[in-house]
Amino acid sequence: MKVKDKVVVVTGASGGIGRATARAFAAKGAAVVLAARRADALEETAKECERLGGQALAVPTDVTDVQAVEELARRAVERFGRIDVWVNCAAVTVFGPFSEVPLEDFRRVLDVNVMGYVHGARAALPYLRDQGRGVLVNVSSIVGVVSQPYTHAYGMSKYAIRALSASLRQELRLEGARKIKVCTVLPATIDTPLFQHAANQTGRKPLAMPPVYPPERVARAIVNLVRSPRREVVVGTMGRNLVKQSKLAPGLTERMMAVQVDRAHLSRKEPAPATSGNLYEPAPGLGSVEGGWHGRRKTAVRRTATAAAMIGLIVGARRVLR
Repeated sequence: MKVKDKVVVVTGASGGIGRATARAFAAKGAAVVLAARRADALEETAKECERLGGQALAVPTDVTDVQAVEELARRAVERFGRIDVWVNCAAVTVFGPFSEVPLEDFRRVLDVNVMGYVHGARAALPYLRDQGRGVLVNVSSIVGVVSQPYTHAYGMSKYAIRALSASLRQELRLEGARKIKVCTVLPATIDTPLFQHAANQTGRKPLAMPPVYPPERVARAIVNLVRSPRREVVVGTMGRNLVKQSKLAPGLTERMMAVQVDRAHLSRKEPAPATSGNLYEPAPGLGSVEGGWHGRRKTAVRRTATAAAMIGLIVGARRVLR
């Protein structure tokens, strides 16, 4: 599918990956329909998209509200006549020991990250079925393959998104809807404001665990999926390495990930008060694509590459011993 002149709905478009994705589609000449809770930030994103050459419609939407998501789809079709691509990207997270995260916060993460995608898919698919073609993109995460401590609800949601995508692909295939594609994107750590906006019960400041990749890299991957759909795409070299390692040495990778998260995902120097972050109310301001984590890359690349090499040696030794 060519991107130019296509109609693309993006949830979570007020910041981070969603905003970068909207801008990437607009730059290719697509019409973008932008959804998020922050009306002011959405309008700013719409202006950016129009400056890049695309048409834009901002529709403030809470993805946990099924009627609001259905209205989002209706508004897109009312304005542009159809929906060619739907990108589910809205997400929130909470950091904390399992027994200390309030259950309402746990439920809220699953409501936004899982049911928000369910609502998006159910709103988009009737239009795609009527047209006989289209692309649904669900943004998961590398932690949907390799789990980590302290973000249980987020990790569960990202595993669930992969399951949702796979089930939809199977169902559409059985229907004979071969031209409707469902794709999943699994980013590694991305330079977005997610970590500043996170709910937190750890007492430690959340950090973007390096290596950190630019959100535009994920946006390019999503645009490329519309051109050439694939089942799953991992964004970030370290993410691809982790997926391979988890298959070769799952127990060792699990232990390594636990240590890495404790050392690099939560600050040992900067305390942080308990907060519900943006779980229930959107963060103030006009939003941004980047989170300001550019400096957390090189050292971690070397550190993680060394760990990866060690895993490779251990796996190789095991094979020889067998």
